[in-house]
Amino acid sequence: MTMNYFKILETILRAPNPLQKIEMFHDFYEKYKEGNISFEECSPALKFDKPSYFPFCTSVPPQDVPKRKNLTAVDGQINLIHAVAHIEYSAIDLALDSAYRFSGLPKAYYDDWLAVADDEIRHFLMLEKLLQDLDSTYGSVIVHDALYEAGQKTIDLVERMAVVPRYLEANGLDATPMILKKLKKLPGSEGVQKIIDVLTIILDEEVDHVKKGDVWFSYVCEKKGFSTDIFFDIISKYYPRSFLRPNDLNIEARKKAGFSCKELKFMAKKEVC
Repeated sequence: MTMNYFKILETILRAPNPLQKIEMFHDFYEKYKEGNISFEECSPALKFDKPSYFPFCTSVPPQDVPKRKNLTAVDGQINLIHAVAHIEYSAIDLALDSAYRFSGLPKAYYDDWLAVADDEIRHFLMLEKLLQDLDSTYGSVIVHDALYEAGQKTIDLVERMAVVPRYLEANGLDATPMILKKLKKLPGSEGVQKIIDVLTIILDEEVDHVKKGDVWFSYVCEKKGFSTDIFFDIISKYYPRSFLRPNDLNIEARKKAGFSCKELKFMAKKEVC
């Protein structure tokens, strides 16, 4: 029995908690890989009026989220792990939404964003295990809605690919090495090493996610006759204070993820390759 691809993804996106979402996705993804899914058109894609984590997370403005300080203390480690877990949970929804919202694309597009969702789920589960090891859980720390809001704003494919993988996720390629550097300076402990190990896996795999975004950003630019330089126009539209910390760019990771030397020169304000 085949199932309607878009209708099932809509149901998964509306799942009320992580356990149900993950179980539903894994069941769907197995059927997808076996070819038991049909790409029948359904009603226009929904615009979700609340983030899926609304029932179990408390949202506040970004400036009110706890700072990631004192990483030698349990509370500091929980705040760090929870912040990254929230990014990964939001990234599950963004990948699923990218696979759901845009119809009529090559099957390789859907293959890519479902694979990204599968990775983000695995990352989230690793982080949730770290929280459980510290007697905490996802939802125990207040969060912000910045990634959810990015998905709400970008309901055009070229903007989605520019903003989510090529800007927000690429920023993670810059930020994670700085977090790892701080963690590696701490006194050695099993708990800190576990955090380092998980963040290292995430950093390595996120390069591929940004690369997938680069491929489909270039694809849609070519289809619509846009120059890929439109990337900076899109980012300036939504994030007018972007690229203000040129010294923190992870140049090598960004090159692997598809950024051109021209783009990197603009961001770094100097020749970098």
